[in-house]
Amino acid sequence: MPTKFCPNCGEEIPAKAKACPGCGSDEKTGWSEETRTDGLDLPDDSFDYNEYIKREFGSRKAIPYGQKKFWWIVAVLLLLAFLWAGFHWLF
Repeated sequence: MPTKFCPNCGEEIPAKAKACPGCGSDEKTGWSEETRTDGLDLPDDSFDYNEYIKREFGSRKAIPYGQKKFWWIVAVLLLLAFLWAGFHWLF
């Protein structure tokens, strides 16, 4: 059996393959470019990601509660640790 190549992407197609292993095209779909993503239910080109985010999550930006306070506490503890280590090093 002669080696077949996909007319869409050019990849070699195994003898008993029902579709191209590279792009997913087959004889039923007409070796089309869209074959690879046909069944994925992806949004089309007119999909507005920013509008989707606003609709799903609102327009307010999320501010993590307590994160700023946590880093202040870490900074103060590090400062105290350095002062304590320096004090013991001097005496």
